[in-house]
Amino acid sequence: MISNKSITDITTRIVERFNPEKIIVFGSYAWGKPGKDSDLDLFVVMDSSEKPIKRAASLRRALIDRYVPMDIIVRTPEEIRHRIDIGDPFVNKILREGKVVYARDSARMG
Repeated sequence: MISNKSITDITTRIVERFNPEKIIVFGSYAWGKPGKDSDLDLFVVMDSSEKPIKRAASLRRALIDRYVPMDIIVRTPEEIRHRIDIGDPFVNKILREGKVVYARDSARMG
């Protein structure tokens, strides 16, 4: 299991290095009961001109010393608005049921 302190430390590092608008925990740590083999699922909202896979790779590199199994999805506010507009059930569930662990005051989502 991943401790709340580890989640806080990971969130802090992402905020300090990438200045995201929002970080949302989803998956078993947000809406289920995480087991000993559960990974940490993060949905990070931030402006970026990089392709989504490169954005996530940048975050993973910054967290490489954390030794926590993670799945990281990074999307821009514009990409999220588009996914909402087309009715993407996955993104809608994350936004509706995920646990917001960081939100910048000027978040422009939804």
